[in-house]
Amino acid sequence: MEARNTEDKVFESVAELFSLLSTPIRLKIISAVCHGEKNVSELLGEIDTTQPNMSQHLSTLYRSGVLSKRREGTQIYYKLQSDRVAALCRAVCTQVAIEMDPDTEIDAKERLMPAGAR
Repeated sequence: MEARNTEDKVFESVAELFSLLSTPIRLKIISAVCHGEKNVSELLGEIDTTQPNMSQHLSTLYRSGVLSKRREGTQIYYKLQSDRVAALCRAVCTQVAIEMDPDTEIDAKERLMPAGAR
């Protein structure tokens, strides 16, 4: 019973993480701060969204522990707190990009994406 309890907790944690990462803008934010911190203005220059929407997603990523932040004067700088989340995002996004390339042949049972999702 203990192993099943642990397995349930693992699946619940992974589902929570996937839920957190299920929004394209959050993936874009993680990608944008992958190689160093950026302030909100810099992020808005790279990601097409409104300032209130950006702030909402940054807050969600900060509260979840994916991002950290620091204030410098009036600016707030965000950086990646979790390298593991970045590695996971990079691996999945790279694999999906490979699968979306029409010249790539991948056995159907090895795909991450359903065949019709291209």
